[in-house]
Amino acid sequence: MEMKTKTHKTIVIKLGSSSLTNEKRELNVANLQRIVKEILPWLKKKSFVIVSSGAIVSGSAKLGLKTKPKTIPEKQAAAAVGQTLLMKEYEKAFGKEDVTVAQVLLTRDAIADRERYLNARNTFLTLLKLGVIPIVNENDTVSIDEIKVGDNDTLAALVASLIGADLLINLTDIDGFYMDSEEGVSYLVDKIETITEEVENAARHPGTELGTGGMITKLQAAKIAQDAGVAMIIASGKKPGVITNILEGKQEGTFFVPKAAEVESRKRWLAHGLTTKGTISIDPGAASALKKGGSLLAVGVIGNKGSYQAGDLVSITNEIGREIGRGLINFTNHEMEKIMGKKSSVISSLLGYETTHEVIHRDNLVLIN
Repeated sequence: MEMKTKTHKTIVIKLGSSSLTNEKRELNVANLQRIVKEILPWLKKKSFVIVSSGAIVSGSAKLGLKTKPKTIPEKQAAAAVGQTLLMKEYEKAFGKEDVTVAQVLLTRDAIADRERYLNARNTFLTLLKLGVIPIVNENDTVSIDEIKVGDNDTLAALVASLIGADLLINLTDIDGFYMDSEEGVSYLVDKIETITEEVENAARHPGTELGTGGMITKLQAAKIAQDAGVAMIIASGKKPGVITNILEGKQEGTFFVPKAAEVESRKRWLAHGLTTKGTISIDPGAASALKKGGSLLAVGVIGNKGSYQAGDLVSITNEIGREIGRGLINFTNHEMEKIMGKKSSVISSLLGYETTHEVIHRDNLVLIN
């Protein structure tokens, strides 16, 4: 199968720990240099962002740690040491062709805050315009649970969405996504258009020892990419020529087809930049209205979970509990308890004060399924 990747101009490449680590649990410099070498011939035609693991592994080796760090202080110490080593190798590899690289360290709050999201987007686009290769990682040195993205699969997808990339190449330790046939034989899937329950069930296997994710996190990344109109490929990071083949349009790994409609930047941010604070369920009539571009009204709400304030992001599910959208809600969870299922004309009297009649305005809502 020929893939439509020749025309893609802005590419995000995610390199997992397994692609950047050798058998001694050290940074695999040779593989890093090979990957950079495959990117270099394309720099006049395309722009690249690299989301790179490897800082903690590099730092652990430098510090003489025999096993993967387990505590947050150990991980942050290893990341602080390793990030310097990692950037040094990227500078050397790209510097051979006088290509400049930039270190970009992100945390979830840089994406969740709208102003910082736009600042980050402008920084990336300016770097790309100047011909610089951003090397991105999560800021493990200062990250805590509240501001962690959590894994570089998700981070790479968020970055691809942030900059409006055309393609995300997710390089890992296997050569694509596998499913089982009816006879129980595993086979490599060439293309996935929709991430179904069957696909999700096939991904429920543990991750590698070195990585923080597994195939589940890669599917989550694929969902973010697809929703943002970004194609994604899962392929082997240790196969020589893999990037060259992909950019030439040759079949490699598993291709996740992006949704056809281009999603504006603000709605990409709503869909995946923020963390949801609650869930509201809606009836089929309300779901149909949203698909037609309408706002969400209280009369269509049939369920309410979570603790949230007006202006928070909530998940919207249909009557069987499947998430179909996200949006910024205009009421608190306590207010929603009073008005759900009610007509707009009685909302103000039920609450005792004048307020908007829309639970979520269409401009603050994005459908994701």
